[in-house]
Amino acid sequence: MYLPKHFQAFKANFPDIHTSYEQLAKACRDHGPLDQKTQDLVKLGIAIGQNSRGGVMSNARKAMASGATHDEIHHAILLSLTTVGFPAMIPAMEWVDDVLEKNQD
Repeated sequence: MYLPKHFQAFKANFPDIHTSYEQLAKACRDHGPLDQKTQDLVKLGIAIGQNSRGGVMSNARKAMASGATHDEIHHAILLSLTTVGFPAMIPAMEWVDDVLEKNQD
């Protein structure tokens, strides 16, 4: 899976913090009843709300890896429209389309 250079540097420079972060992320995922795909789509929505390009792209990749279809991912993006509006939804659609196009090969 693609990891941005800055994230790779963070992981290399602060391995103990990265390990703790990964453990916290796993504990949060394991705590509830949502399946992996649903969790990834929820996290995609959160990233859209934060207007986080990296988060949107990362969570789109994770959603695809956990079995989400392109239609399901686009639906998750469309659902953000009435909560965060066009200024967050439109860039998210662009970022996800970039991810989807790169993963069609």
